Formats: sequence, structure tokens, C-alpha cells
Amino acid sequence: MGSLPLPESAINGADADVFRPLDPDDVRTYLHKAVDFVADYLQSVESLPVLPSVEPGYLRRLLNPSPPTSSAPFDVAMKELRDSVLPGTTHWASPNFFAFFPATNSAAAIAGDLVASAMNTVGFTWQSAPAATELESLALDWLAHLLCLPPPFMSDGATGGGGVILGTTSEAMLVTLVAARDAALRRHGGAAGLQRLTVYASDQTHSAFFKVCRLAGIDTANVRAIPTSAATSYALDAAALHRRMEEDAGAGLVPTYVCATVGTTSTNAVDPVGAIADIATIFNAWVHIDAAYAGAACICPEFRHHLAGVECADSISMSPHKWLLTCLDCTCLWVRDTGRLTDSLETKPEYLRNDVTDSGDVTDIKDMQVGVGHRFRGLKLWMVMRTYGAAKLQQHIRSDVAMAKMFEEGVRSDDRFEVVVPRNFALVCFRIRVCGDMTEEDADEASRELMGTLNGTGKVFVAHTVVGGRFMLRFAVGSTLQEERHVRGAWELIRKMTGEILHGRQP
Repeated sequence: MGSLPLPESAINGADADVFRPLDPDDVRTYLHKAVDFVADYLQSVESLPVLPSVEPGYLRRLLNPSPPTSSAPFDVAMKELRDSVLPGTTHWASPNFFAFFPATNSAAAIAGDLVASAMNTVGFTWQSAPAATELESLALDWLAHLLCLPPPFMSDGATGGGGVILGTTSEAMLVTLVAARDAALRRHGGAAGLQRLTVYASDQTHSAFFKVCRLAGIDTANVRAIPTSAATSYALDAAALHRRMEEDAGAGLVPTYVCATVGTTSTNAVDPVGAIADIATIFNAWVHIDAAYAGAACICPEFRHHLAGVECADSISMSPHKWLLTCLDCTCLWVRDTGRLTDSLETKPEYLRNDVTDSGDVTDIKDMQVGVGHRFRGLKLWMVMRTYGAAKLQQHIRSDVAMAKMFEEGVRSDDRFEVVVPRNFALVCFRIRVCGDMTEEDADEASRELMGTLNGTGKVFVAHTVVGGRFMLRFAVGSTLQEERHVRGAWELIRKMTGEILHGRQP
């Protein structure tokens, strides 16, 4: 295939003033400056306050209120980025970030994302992006092999299963819930039966689940949050689930979908996947496993048991952007039968018809997601696995778990604190212990004060949760730049601040 000849005006330089947003010299110059900014930022982020000391609306007071009408040198935008945007940034890349769950990154992921952005592939059908479609499929199969997922989840064409890379866990829940909903409606009288469908999760399941239930049209009265307790380490109680599903079925309702979580957000609880799947099978309900964060750990053989029973599930999702060094956004969803997704999500407009799609030899990505357009996310995931290999990815996970275990041991050795739930993976949930004349409410308030004081220093950032009525701090290890010295430094700061808080509360 040849290239089109240049017009005479271009050869003679007559169109020298024409706007060329992808001028090769500009691309090279701008990206060099952006790459320098990124490298400098990652080198210096440790010294920046993790939480910014700005107030809502600060940025509008610093930048132009109206869009510019004329062009400006790229350096102007870079200067405003440094002077105005950066000071208002919460630095998730900081090694002193211990809040929520980590948002990991790597040189390979950044490079892959950059190349994907430059290519700007829109992969709705195989024809629109053959390499992007197939590389995504390959990367998903590679990761499935690392997780030891059973063959039905592979996209080799032999089983009917496969996967897709979505933006978030919420999307993975939504598309699987819609598929489960539609399958149940086909079995139980069509759309008129929608009000009879019931769905299930624990009260520790991510709030995204309850949001997507509304989006899927599930009656809020039919969304069951099964209560958990310390007796089950806040994991879903399979016996309680069974009782509730039996009650619903006996009342003429249709148990449709169960979400099991491997690594809940509040405490990293692990639901008993196998037992849940066995119960759901009785009622022909779809089982989805949300392993957004903790699924990454299951590439290590010593953590693989947390996915025991996955062979009986209908779908599973995990997010490499949380703990597997692949920058946002990247959530991997595997289903054992892609047809169950495409039955609900497939579109066939004439303008997207093509011989490859019509042959049935491929599953177009547009038919496994909410939207039609699809980013080339598979490139950065493939780059990460191809560059680092399983051994280094496992080393990364194990290092974070070891640092979290070290922090947990420090907490347990100090009688002013208690570890509220057993540590799973790299999250430690702790609080100030009731001592002396303190009540549980006093301990809650002291723990809340500790969090506010810590975050106010800018030296660390930790988050909290409330489980079983008790306030606790969540200390999540795993930011990509974190080393043991950062964890030790955070622990020393916690001890110091706690001493000052408790001393100030003495009569």
C-alpha cells in the first residue's frame, strides 16, 4: 500500500500557516517536555504534601475564567500545570499515601498508555482494530493463566468464554447484572417479571453494587444486603445467604444474581466463593466475583486459595490499576459464556456490519460493554506483563504484604492500639483501644482525631471506615514508590500523634 501524494501547495510551502495539531516536531517537543515533567514529578513526589491545603474553587481563581481565543506556547500550559494544578493535587503516587486502596503504576504502563493514546485506536469491532482486539484478548488470557482461572474463562475459542477490559469494577458489575437480569426474565415471563428479581451481596460489598442495581432497574426493595459480623470476619455468611434466597423463592421471587467479594473495601474480607456458588446453583442465580483489589495477590500461589470455587462462578473481575502496576483505567472481566453478555449488549447497526463480524469468528468488544467505543487498554496491560514477567509482579505483591505485616506487628505490640479485624493482604484496620475511663465512643473519637491530625500534617494520608459500629483507620500499603522506610516513618508518626492525643485527654 502506498501513501497519498502531497498537494502542490504543501510542496511549495503555501500552506505553512495551516493548523497542524499533530505536527511531528511539536509532538516530539511537547512529549519530551511532558516526559521530563513526569520523571521529575515521580522523583520529587515524596517531598510534596500528600493532601493539598486548598479550598473548593481555588483553581478557578488562578486560571483564566474564559477559554483562550488565541494560541500560546506549550510552555505556558506547562507552567500553569506546575504553578496551579500541581499544588491542588492529592498525590496518589506518593509513597506516603496509605488511604483507600493503592493506584499503582509503572514505567511500562505509562509507556503503553502513551503509545495507546498516540495511536488513538477506537476498537468497537475487530475490523476497526484487529491488533487492539487480539492483544487485549491475549493479555486477558495471560492474566487468567497467572490467576489459574479455569479454561472456560479463556478466550481461545474452544469454550465460548473470554473477557474484556473495562474502565471500572462498576462497569463489570453492571454488564454482568444486566446479562443475569435478561436471562432470568427470559425464563420467567419477560419484562413483566422484573419486579420479582432479587439480588444479593454482603453489607460489606462495595457501594458500586447497590448503584448498578438501580441502573439495571432492580427494585431497591429486592436488593439484599446480607448482614455480616465479626464472627465471620465481616465476610458473607453462606448459611444466611441460603436462608434468604429460600425465603425469597418461597415468596414467589426470583433469586437472580449474587456478588461475592474477594477483598472488601472496608476490611479486605474474603467471601466464601465456593459455598456461595454452590448455593446460587440451586436457584440458577448468576455468581459474580468482585476481586478488584485482592485478585492481584492471587497471582501468587500462596494467595490463590482465596479464589477457591471460581470454577463454579459465572464471571470474575479484578483491577490491575489497583495493585498490578497498570495505570488507570483497567478492570479485567472474564465470563465463562460471552454469549450471555452479547445477548444483552449486542448492537447491529448497518454501518458497523462487516464480513469478519458476520462470520461469527470474533466477538466484537462493543457487544461486551455498556458503550460502543473502546480504548486500547490491552496495550498497557500487555506491556506490564511482557516487561516485568510473573516473577517480578509476584515480588511486588509479596513486598507490599510483608510491609503491611510489619506495620500490623507494630500495632499489636503497642497496647494503646488494637487490630480490629485480622489482616488480609496489605490492609491493616486498627484503632485506639479503650483504656482507663474511656468508653467505646471515646475511643472512636480519639481515633477520628488521630486520622484528622495525621492527614493535616501532609506527611501521610490514611482513610477510615466504620464496621460493627466502630470507627477504625485503614492503613493500605501498596503505593508503587513505597519502601519499608515510609511504612516505618508513618508508624512512628502515628505513635507520636497518639501520645499527644491521649495525653491531652487525660483529666
